[in-house]
Amino acid sequence: MLIRVENRGGEEAQQEVVRKIRVALGDDVEYRRVEVVGPKVSGELARDGVIAVLMALAGVMIYIWFRFEWQFAIGAVASLVHDVIITIGIFAFTRLEFNLSIIAALLTIVGYSLNDTVVTYDRVRENMRKFKKTPLPEIIDKSINQMLSRTILTSVSTLVALIALYVLGGEVLRGFTFTMIWGVIIGTYSSVFIAAPLLIWLNASLVDTDEPRNGQKAAARP
Repeated sequence: MLIRVENRGGEEAQQEVVRKIRVALGDDVEYRRVEVVGPKVSGELARDGVIAVLMALAGVMIYIWFRFEWQFAIGAVASLVHDVIITIGIFAFTRLEFNLSIIAALLTIVGYSLNDTVVTYDRVRENMRKFKKTPLPEIIDKSINQMLSRTILTSVSTLVALIALYVLGGEVLRGFTFTMIWGVIIGTYSSVFIAAPLLIWLNASLVDTDEPRNGQKAAARP
């Protein structure tokens, strides 16, 4: 059982609250942990959380840039930023507690969504090499259709496990699993409807594409 009490301010007031709870519940209860989260701790939590997420996004951009091209990197990071902002937004809207486990869930969502995006991008790159004269929108549409069943099955399998944890995992895991459930849904959506279509807007191309696409010159590495 997790008991939350509003911070009354001052060390003596906090100890008095803890004493009253112990008296009310009796000596037969095992108290495993008592924590006090003050404004300083909350500020450090917010700062460290932002730094962790930004470092993860920067690492993702570098990785995708080297593995694909810069257009793919921008599309992947835009998709991940969308996932993080929407997930934080649901907490702001519902006023749920935002703690360290939620930051861990956000970083996990970044990894999950990135994996989904990379799989889709890999199929797009493969089709760009295979169908060099096909317009980019048709290639992306074909790639998404080829990966859609895999994406949905993976997401549904993950959601089944997360829903079980949310229902049976208790109060300690509830915030983490709720964030993960929301993040898996948003991450799946963004990989299909944000990351891939952004390649059209960015006019993505491959440096090893020999022939022009859509009447433009193929990119060449000096």
